[in-house]
Amino acid sequence: MDINLQKELFSNTYLQAVTTVAGYSLYKPSIDDDSIDWGIAAKSATGRVRSPRLELQLKCTSRDIQTDNSIQYPLKLKNYNDLRMDNFAIPRILVIVVIPEKIEDWLTQSEEELCIRYCGYCVSLRGMPETQNKTAVTITLFKSHQFTVSALQSIMHNISQGVQP
Repeated sequence: MDINLQKELFSNTYLQAVTTVAGYSLYKPSIDDDSIDWGIAAKSATGRVRSPRLELQLKCTSRDIQTDNSIQYPLKLKNYNDLRMDNFAIPRILVIVVIPEKIEDWLTQSEEELCIRYCGYCVSLRGMPETQNKTAVTITLFKSHQFTVSALQSIMHNISQGVQP
């Protein structure tokens, strides 16, 4: 299997694990022509927005793009423009899953645990400015914005209250 396909499938697994533990369902658009790889749906009868949803673009990389406090990810211009608009019915975020360089280090397991290495980071590009770049925009994702179960639950709760990420 091609390494890029393995990365895509591995990041899908990461997303599925986080979403499942958070208690939400996933849906996948049949065509990705709008920079949306996945959607997350919550069943909720409370809040200003019933049954909140979140859509996301999911990327995976093993490149050395980390600093002490952030991830610097070169995002294709099309994806940047699709994610930066602020008039979507369903809010959108970018999730970057960072993995080790060697494929054998992506996952460890024993009878006690299944460990997926390393983790995902998320950012909303809503409202970001137009760019003069022609091919890509380097996006900064702060390491404090890990895409975790509690982070996802917080995002979904905020959406249910009418607050977009």
